[in-house]
Amino acid sequence: MRRSSNRSSVGKTETQSTADVRKRTFERAVKLLAAKPRSVAELRQRLLQSRTTDVSTVELVIQRLREYGYLDDERFAFSYASLKIKQRPIGRRRLEQDLKFKKVDKQVADEALELVYTETSEDDLIDRAIEKRLRVKGRPSNRMEAKSLFDHLLRLGFPYDLVSDKVRALLADDVEE
Repeated sequence: MRRSSNRSSVGKTETQSTADVRKRTFERAVKLLAAKPRSVAELRQRLLQSRTTDVSTVELVIQRLREYGYLDDERFAFSYASLKIKQRPIGRRRLEQDLKFKKVDKQVADEALELVYTETSEDDLIDRAIEKRLRVKGRPSNRMEAKSLFDHLLRLGFPYDLVSDKVRALLADDVEE
């Protein structure tokens, strides 16, 4: 008799510990999402860093968070891209790299970028970036300063052809004046 009761308490303890691990993992996930929005893959990676959880528990927690609407890569990618563009004028290529770094699926990222760049064109964004750079550094007076502006715009992720056209137009304006 004593043995069977001992076995049932061991089974109960395992069930409780699994439920506790699931609960702790869920709470940690909610805390991570409260700190800042994350993609599904990013959250999965952070949760798996814990030694107390396993893949199946993490997947279960992620599924529940999706059901509750706390995790949605499409919404995350769109809001992330929109916010970045409002904060600072950057090009599509740079945002694409940022979303890849955030572990957002390429197709989801492309759809979000398409939506964001239909609202605000890269042409408008590069004009804002040039205006800001000119306020800070002034108009380029020689080839080195023009090259510096050119490189700056490329680092912001704008396409080469667009950067080239805008910098040439800026330099042509200087020659005409």
